Amino acid sequence: MTQAVHVGPLQLGGGAPVLVQSMTNTDTRDTEKTLSQIRALATNGCDLVRVSVYDEQCAQAVRTLVDESPVPLVADIHFNHRLAIMAAENGIAKLRINPGNIGGEANVRALADCARMHHIPIRIGVNSGSVEKDILERDGGVTAKGMLESALRHAQMLEKAHFSDIVLSMKASDVRTTVEVYRLASQACDYPLHVGVTEAGLPGQGTIKSAIGIGSLLLDGIGDTIRVSLTGDPVPEAEAALQILRAVGLRRDGIQFVSCPTCGRTRIPLFDIARRVEAELRDIRVPLKVAVMGCVVNGPGEAREADIGIAGGDGKGALFLKGEAPRTVEGDLAEILIRETRKLAARMEAEGMHV
Repeated sequence: MTQAVHVGPLQLGGGAPVLVQSMTNTDTRDTEKTLSQIRALATNGCDLVRVSVYDEQCAQAVRTLVDESPVPLVADIHFNHRLAIMAAENGIAKLRINPGNIGGEANVRALADCARMHHIPIRIGVNSGSVEKDILERDGGVTAKGMLESALRHAQMLEKAHFSDIVLSMKASDVRTTVEVYRLASQACDYPLHVGVTEAGLPGQGTIKSAIGIGSLLLDGIGDTIRVSLTGDPVPEAEAALQILRAVGLRRDGIQFVSCPTCGRTRIPLFDIARRVEAELRDIRVPLKVAVMGCVVNGPGEAREADIGIAGGDGKGALFLKGEAPRTVEGDLAEILIRETRKLAARMEAEGMHV
């Protein structure tokens, strides 16, 4: 088990639930736009959100962002320890900085003293493009072993300054390298691990790469917080991260959808029904498995683990609830399933079945 650190009111590591995070891509100095994106990320499942702090105006804006954010904030800083200290003094809950690029031992010590005083953990973020030249020359390029060595070098700088609330991340854009370096790290140290595949790409291919890399590690019990890195609007990152956690059984809140791939027996517009059902039930937070199946031949049997579902037929369908015999329904099958699912969710809420 990793050691625990605290990010505001949240525990990261130490056996706590895996935290979801993402990063804004607005101009941090524009607090209105940045807060709007922070709120959207929080609404879609982020437990904490990172913002870039690249000049003094950004560091000053941290105060407003912290005061109005619904979740703890992380400051992402490169090269300038003074900006990190300003962000800490303005209430940031966590810092992302590499001690090796902030100007020497005295600056590392000043930053460590400030973070310790404000009870702020520091994440050391190494990626395949930031490994030191001597390591690259020795290894003939980027390797998992070299990335871990780089991260531990930075950690030792903080430890030397008597600071130990450290989180490590070692991300590559290559999935196999990412998985390998985190597996090595889990054996070499007990720092909490921030897991992700960096520069994964656009939603689609990038989501698949992230799901394979992050999911593999989570199934191994590795990872204390995750970030899916996708080009564009960051909100899909939060949604994808939640889906990964649900797929590996680490989150049970919300709807888990089951739908068949369709075949020649399909007699309903299954794709349209499934897409509508998924979209309109997204706000439900009680744990429910909902199935949309294309035919009544195999549908109910294939979805027997679902809590509620519908299987299509010619002009009608079969609605089934776990533990009850299926009943025939006619009309707007999507609307029927949405209505019945909301009824079931309301009953579960009333019975206190929260996650």
